[in-house]
Amino acid sequence: MKSVNWGMIGCGDVTEVKSGPGLYKADHSNLMGVYNRTYEKAVDYTKRHGIKRVYHTAEELLNDKDIDIVYIATPPISHKQYAVACLEAGKIPYIEKPVAMNYQECLEIKQLLDELKIPVYAAFYRRGLEKFIKIKELLDQKVIGEIRYRPFYFMVLV
Repeated sequence: MKSVNWGMIGCGDVTEVKSGPGLYKADHSNLMGVYNRTYEKAVDYTKRHGIKRVYHTAEELLNDKDIDIVYIATPPISHKQYAVACLEAGKIPYIEKPVAMNYQECLEIKQLLDELKIPVYAAFYRRGLEKFIKIKELLDQKVIGEIRYRPFYFMVLV
């Protein structure tokens, strides 16, 4: 199996325990480097987590030929900007939720992924937790009713 090489934009609280370590602890997964708008914060993150690369700009990360997928862990206001930049660089964006600030921004991302044939994923890890699997099972069996509303930003944009 091929290993997946990750880049990470943003290294705030969500990346400390929930997301960041999973990118370098999972089998066949490597967190290659990080970028943060505050360079010193990125340097500190790489030291504490044993990551080898730190980038001065997001463009530097996106131009790294070793990076396959980019985890966007920034405030939601910049999700669309970084998702578009990832797609234009030929990288797969994995975006912390929400995918964008509104439905229109999601549609713009979807239009670009359709044009470029590059998938976009939302970091919605809870669907793999036992209780959510059980809820899905109950929904599929129509034990607890039907879904009436499905927020666009929780879907995988492919």
